[in-house]
Amino acid sequence: MAGYADDLSLAHMLADTADSISMGRFRALDLKVESKPDLTPVSDADTAVEQAIRSTLARARPRDGVLGEEFGMTYAAAGPGSRRWVIDPIDGTKNFVRGVPIWGTLIALLEGDTPVAGLVSAPALGRRWWAARGHGAYAGKHQHAATRIQVSGVGRIADASLSYASLDGWQQMGRLQKIVDLSLAVWRSRAYGDFYGYMLLAEGALDAMVEPELSLWDVAALIPIVQEAGGTITDLAGRPTADKSSVIATNGLLHETVLTALTR
Repeated sequence: MAGYADDLSLAHMLADTADSISMGRFRALDLKVESKPDLTPVSDADTAVEQAIRSTLARARPRDGVLGEEFGMTYAAAGPGSRRWVIDPIDGTKNFVRGVPIWGTLIALLEGDTPVAGLVSAPALGRRWWAARGHGAYAGKHQHAATRIQVSGVGRIADASLSYASLDGWQQMGRLQKIVDLSLAVWRSRAYGDFYGYMLLAEGALDAMVEPELSLWDVAALIPIVQEAGGTITDLAGRPTADKSSVIATNGLLHETVLTALTR
């Protein structure tokens, strides 16, 4: 995979380390959980995973910056550059601390503000997803046991399967009735939540995934995977997603229909 082969190989190595740490703490009786200022939980696994990833990146990519959910932005020793890694050590911490296996480590590489490579590792599910710009999206247990994935060909909203997150978030935006109406218009709706809905979309098992607000570390790794699988991912205004923005991801065929349903 010319251009990003080394970066993706590194991302898999980072994920191996992350998986080892997080699985060692999953359902641990002595797991330490605290509340952050925004009242979301953080466990000792979150911080340990991010510290390990940062340590490896500091050695392997000293010219790249690193943005992580738990420790913020660190610029390269040489100063701000065009490349930065964006890390969510455990996406789905609430699931993690309750023993629900739907959680994962998200690793993205950005050039400027554009995510060009992304990897999602969900060790409790025994699965990974990854992609690099212009080279397709893949899923499997590891880098050498992979299958190329693509979004569905569903073109009618009445035939679509929709995933969503945070009804209270849509309510705070004043769009609760819109998401309810959309869920009633589709064939099936389920709240798989967090990264998992986007990965099911990329595999063609879902047709749309919507969230009212995400931070950059929540979505950066997902963008290349959805796009390289043939999908479309934007905010509610149809623009590229950014920090603290809404996220609408679809198989592409349904994108305008979903956007219209949530904004009309």
